[in-house]
Order: sequence, then C-alpha cells, then structure tokens
Amino acid sequence: MNNTTVTASPKPNKKRIKNDRGVAKKEEECDAEAWDILSKSFKQVQSVLDHNSDLIKQVNANHQSKIPDNLVKNVSLIREINGNITKVMSIYSDLSFNVSNIVEERRRLKNGGESNLESASNES
Repeated sequence: MNNTTVTASPKPNKKRIKNDRGVAKKEEECDAEAWDILSKSFKQVQSVLDHNSDLIKQVNANHQSKIPDNLVKNVSLIREINGNITKVMSIYSDLSFNVSNIVEERRRLKNGGESNLESASNES
C-alpha cells in the first residue's frame, strides 16, 4: 500500500489590480464587444463577397453568350463588383479602427485607468 500524501497544487500567482472583480467584468464586456464587432464585420464581408461571386458568374455567362445586350449589362455588373470591393475595404478599415479602440480600452482597464464608458457616463 502506498502512503503518499496528495496536496493541492498552489494556484498560479497572478498579478492583481485593485478592484479586480470590476476590472475583470469590464474586460469581459470589452472581449464580448470585440467578438461582436468581429462577427458582425466578417458576416458583412462574407455577404458582399458572396454577392460578388454571383455577379462574377453572371459576367462570365454574359461574356460567353457574346450577345451584345449581355455584354452591355456587364459594364454595370463590373461597376457593382468594384463598388462591392470598396465596401469590403471600408468594412475592414472600420473593423481595424474598432478593434484598435477596444485594445486601447482593455489596456486602460488593465492599468487601472477609467474606461471610456465610465468617463462618458460621468460627463452626463
């Protein structure tokens, strides 16, 4: 029979800041906001790209048909594709800006600073 004693391993030593429950909650809110923004943006981009895929298929079909009216339609379809690419670039630009703001907010919280949300509510 083995008489070894089992002891609980110590919890990892994590550096805590004042009022860590409030900060942790704000960090979770920040993370939830980040995931929400990412999810929404990627869904928008995917929708635009799926639409572009359909438009490209139509352009190819029109081109292969060699029917003059269909070739004329391709001009507007290609313009729409180009506009959609601009939309995708805009969505990614907004996403980059929003994620940068969330990262900055998270850093402020970790450093014990007041969140932008608290600042805005205190100014009202």
